[in-house]
Amino acid sequence: MSTDDLGNSMIFPIGEKFESDHFTGTVWLKMLTPSDSACPIANVTFEPECRNNWHQHPGGQVLLVTAGRGYYQEWGKPARELHAGDIVTIGADVKHWHGAARDSRLVHLAIQVDPGKGPVTWLEPVSDEDYNKLK
Repeated sequence: MSTDDLGNSMIFPIGEKFESDHFTGTVWLKMLTPSDSACPIANVTFEPECRNNWHQHPGGQVLLVTAGRGYYQEWGKPARELHAGDIVTIGADVKHWHGAARDSRLVHLAIQVDPGKGPVTWLEPVSDEDYNKLK
């Protein structure tokens, strides 16, 4: 995938394809700050239908959507549709997932809040049944 695939909406480098059992589908990752910094920031590009597993951040997380369309959902709440310009502030230890819509990539900056509180806790995948209910 090149930046041309997203037109002029690609602001930061796409990075490398990221292999992980914590994602359903293809995701690209480019760290914009060192992963061990006081404020790790990553540019994350989800291919259509790609999403991460449910997970929790001990210090919280902030998502800044820069391109595409996708979803964010907290456990027990309805999914929220995301578009470029949306900001998601996720509290400490809130169980959630995020990812692309079926027909669009999603690009966001992922900012780990207070990384000294510990690493992300990865949980179960978002079921295809639940994901496929989204428009």
